[in-house]
Amino acid sequence: MADRVGFIGLGIMGKPMARNLAAAGFELVVYNRSRNDVDALVADGDAFEAAASPREVAERTGVVITMLPDSPEVREVVFGDSGLLEAMGGGHLLVDMSTIAPATSIEVEAALRERGARALDAPVSGGDKGAIAGTLSIMVGGEAADLERAMPLFEAMGKTIVHVGGAGAGQVVKACNQVAVAVNYAALSEALVLGMKSGVDPEKILQVLGGGLANSRVLEMRGATMIEGRFEPGFRVDLHRKDLGIALATARASGAPLPVTAVVGQLFEAAAVAGRGDLDHSALLTVVEEMAGLKIAPPG
Repeated sequence: MADRVGFIGLGIMGKPMARNLAAAGFELVVYNRSRNDVDALVADGDAFEAAASPREVAERTGVVITMLPDSPEVREVVFGDSGLLEAMGGGHLLVDMSTIAPATSIEVEAALRERGARALDAPVSGGDKGAIAGTLSIMVGGEAADLERAMPLFEAMGKTIVHVGGAGAGQVVKACNQVAVAVNYAALSEALVLGMKSGVDPEKILQVLGGGLANSRVLEMRGATMIEGRFEPGFRVDLHRKDLGIALATARASGAPLPVTAVVGQLFEAAAVAGRGDLDHSALLTVVEEMAGLKIAPPG
C-alpha cells in the first residue's frame, strides 16, 4: 500500500491541516469539490498531487483523511458515485476529522469494516488558529491499533490527542465540546452587554474577566475581536448551529436533558436568520446586543 496520505476537504480548517502534514514530511493526494483549493495546494510544491475524485484518492493512498462540513457530505464522499467505498479494502484506513452525527460515523465504520478496511472518527477543536498552528485538540473514536497507525498524522496537526472510545465516541465528545464552547460564547456575550448597559468600558470587562475564574480560551482568543466587531470566520455560525443540532439530537437519543444548550441553540438560530451564518461564531454577541437595544461594536 502506498505511503502517501489522501486528504479530502480543503476549507478553512482542511487546507492548513494539509499544509502541516506536508511540513511534517508527508506526501499528499488531495481532492476538494472546489478545484481552486486543490490548485492552491498543488502550487505550494511537490508534496501535493491532485486527484479527480474521492475514489482516486483511495486508489493512490493507504490512509485517507476527510475534513468535511456535515454528515451528508461525508456520506457522499464515502458512499456516492466515485466514492471512497468503491476503492477501499484491506489495509486502508479512513480518518474522518469532520464533525458529524455519531450515527453516521458508526455507519461508515461498519461499511468499511465489511470490506476489510478500518475507520476512525477524529473530530477536532481549536478553530482555524489551531489548524494553522498545528495545535488542534483531536478526540478519537475507534480501535487503539488504528489510532497507533494514525498517530504520526495526528501529531503533525494537533497537540492534544485523546482516544475517547469506540466508533462514534469521537463525535460524541466533539458534541460535548461544542456545547461548552457555545454556552461560553453566550455567557461572555451577556457579560459584555450587561457591563456596557451599565456604562462600563468593555475592554476593562475583558481585563477583569481574564484575570479570574471567568477566564476561558473563548475570551482569550475572541474577546478582543468581539468588542471590536471583527467577525471574520474562523468557525462559522452556521457550522456551530449545525453542531448544536447534533448535540441536541444525541442528547435526545441518550436521555440527557440539555436545557441551557437548547436556549443557546436558539440564539445561534437567530444569528443565522439575521443573515450572519457566514460570520465567526463569536458573532453571537450581535444577537445579545440587539435584544438589549445596544451596539457595542461596529458591524463585522
